[in-house]
Amino acid sequence: QVQLVESGGGLVQAGASLRLSCAASGHTSTAYDMAWFRRGPGKAREFVGAISWGGGVTDYSDFVKGRFAISRDNTNKNTMFLQMNSLKPEDTAVYYCAARVARRSLLIHEYDFWGQGTQVTVSS
Repeated sequence: QVQLVESGGGLVQAGASLRLSCAASGHTSTAYDMAWFRRGPGKAREFVGAISWGGGVTDYSDFVKGRFAISRDNTNKNTMFLQMNSLKPEDTAVYYCAARVARRSLLIHEYDFWGQGTQVTVSS
């Protein structure tokens, strides 16, 4: 089992930046892919982006490409970040961290472990 805790959410104005963090604990000796999802008000959960265990491969949804960037701590692979720039009101959502045992491809967006989420609100 892996426990995930997100942090860094908050209320910002459109155009601002925000950095989310996700810390994994528990059975972390296994290599894990990690990802961010979000659920906006009245919307279904959607995939934001993912990063491989080694951090060398990333995958993003089209609506965040060029604005968001995912990274992992170089010394502690169990910590992941989501740098969000040029935020828009439509980015308002609860952002969730997710993890799974590492696979060959990030393109399948199926994850086994989930955090509780952190609220991001972008005002216009």
